[in-house]
Amino acid sequence: MLKLDNINVYYGSIHALKGISIEVNQGEIVTLIGANGAGKTSILKSISGLIAPKSGEITFEGKTITGVPAQSIVKMGICHVPEGRRIFANMSVFENLELGAFLVNDKAVVKQRLEHVFQRFPRLAERKNQNAGTLSGGEQQMLAMGRALMGQPKILLLDEPSMGLAPILVQEIFEIIKEINEAGTTILVVEQNAHQALSIAQKAYVLETGKIVLSGTAEEVASSEDVKKAYLGG
Repeated sequence: MLKLDNINVYYGSIHALKGISIEVNQGEIVTLIGANGAGKTSILKSISGLIAPKSGEITFEGKTITGVPAQSIVKMGICHVPEGRRIFANMSVFENLELGAFLVNDKAVVKQRLEHVFQRFPRLAERKNQNAGTLSGGEQQMLAMGRALMGQPKILLLDEPSMGLAPILVQEIFEIIKEINEAGTTILVVEQNAHQALSIAQKAYVLETGKIVLSGTAEEVASSEDVKKAYLGG
């Protein structure tokens, strides 16, 4: 469904991604794990058109999307939930969700999608008229994910969904991610909480300083002694 082939990204003279190649098949949850600065966020930004790789190719459903503008990539069915949520704090929950369907002109479709989001995130329904900035961290993460789902993505890119959340909320967010996947959405998730990410993924890639140093099934990666020592407290 999604393929990155030998992607190289530079920030000025800094070589941030060094020949990255990954594949995500339809229906999978794939996770990228690694330390801060390893290049995980740069991979997601490359896919969603927020940064342009210097070389290499990205394909989605067989079509090259390297260098395609971000708004066109959203239309293709790729939605990105960025690190830090990036909700519009001074707008209501309802208004934030509406923005997620800005490409949809049919009000009936927008209403239907809102109903689905509120079913998945009942707390958002309870707080739909509140300013988004007054929500808790967990509720803001739910809102960011709900806003992306309003675009009815084929694939959802999640960047650090558990960041800053209490452990009980982390568990809840990952259960929701599993449910979204089981309902038919493919997911590529960047996550520092390697234990949680590997527990729900089918496939995993480990990044260090812009390179993939290990890949395989989630079980294979979780059983690696190096991964256990570096990320799983083994």
